[in-house]
Amino acid sequence: MSVAMSNPLVVDQIAGQSIIDLARRFGTPLYVYDAATIATRIDDLESFDVVRYAQKANSNLGILDLVRRHGALVDAVSAGEIQRALAAGFKGGFDEPPHIMYTADIFDRDALEQVVAHQIPVNCGSPDMISQYGQRCPGRGITLRINPGFGHGHSQKTNTGGQQSKHGIWHTQLGECIERAKKHNLSIAGLHMHIGSGTDLEHLSQVCGAMEQAALAVGPSIHTISAGGGLPTPYREGDQRVDLDAYYSLWEAVRHRLAAAFGHKITLEIEPGRYLVAESGSLIAEIRAVKRMGENTFYVLDAGFNNLARPILYGAYHPMAIAHKAATGGRDKRDQVKTHPVIVGGPLCESGDIFTQEDGGFVRSRELPEATVGDFVVIGAAGAYGAVMGSNYNSKPLAAEVLVENGRANLVRERQAFADLIRGESIPG
Repeated sequence: MSVAMSNPLVVDQIAGQSIIDLARRFGTPLYVYDAATIATRIDDLESFDVVRYAQKANSNLGILDLVRRHGALVDAVSAGEIQRALAAGFKGGFDEPPHIMYTADIFDRDALEQVVAHQIPVNCGSPDMISQYGQRCPGRGITLRINPGFGHGHSQKTNTGGQQSKHGIWHTQLGECIERAKKHNLSIAGLHMHIGSGTDLEHLSQVCGAMEQAALAVGPSIHTISAGGGLPTPYREGDQRVDLDAYYSLWEAVRHRLAAAFGHKITLEIEPGRYLVAESGSLIAEIRAVKRMGENTFYVLDAGFNNLARPILYGAYHPMAIAHKAATGGRDKRDQVKTHPVIVGGPLCESGDIFTQEDGGFVRSRELPEATVGDFVVIGAAGAYGAVMGSNYNSKPLAAEVLVENGRANLVRERQAFADLIRGESIPG
């Protein structure tokens, strides 16, 4: 049954730009990012000494450049991310704090070569990394990522602590890692601890306690502690924002006690990814079919999980709205719109290509305004783990990406062409 809903389910602009004009100019599917939102999220964290952006959330060069210009530093988890950071203007080297930090659980061979060549400080997530780095770079400082033995996350797939997680050095192996570092004359200059996405304050208090114990075990060589990332992002109406003052206060207390114990300043870092970019991004997709399947109505879009994989991976919820292809008679007449239950899916030859699903693959409908072919669905809060996880499944091109800054819509990634899809392939003979 149709119900009356308020205007947010019908939209016509993103970051002051006409959705219809954006779609006409750049095509769909299209990612659009609002630079002002990212800048605001960086400013939110100004109490921390260092805001280090986890670029895996969105590593587009335009985003990295924006983050750099607003004073944040960057984390890299691969050789490619190191090269992206350098291309965006971040510098290698051992400045304090370093512009780029490599954080991972292994060195693949390319990453180790990049770390050595560009003098990228390393945050080691496994004992083997300490030995491999020490053999190539003896005498340098390192950071250790510690798994405290427990975790937390909005999905089991985003839980990065505990014995079922591959991430970090198991807390009982810290002593062994100290000895490994000594063998190669490596100084353990910092500790990093991150237990998952969506950390609440109760779990955070446990993390802070574990961090303090680990730092005291290492001793006064520690000069930096990192709170990791995982700051919650509101996706649904009514979701509460994290209490940043309370969050900071817990870490500030740890930093203060460690500084008193060691007799020198301790730098406090935070490593947000999703928090900085998720709310900035929208995915615009055109409705290409409206289908009635028994009692269900489907809006089938030209975007699929090749463009936004979070729903199929985690059952993640994203807000949605309709942008009609033509004016519907003025804003006053759109203040109240009729909605009906709709299942929103993509074009892929895959039953799981559904945006309105829950964890476990359970398909759900969403109350959305009536729409027709040629109208657009705008999927919100899609700036993190969206385009960056895009694929060419079904030989679909990666979507174009646009960054809106100072009233201008700037193309920061061209839509792939067919030649891009087959580049590097060959037919033997």
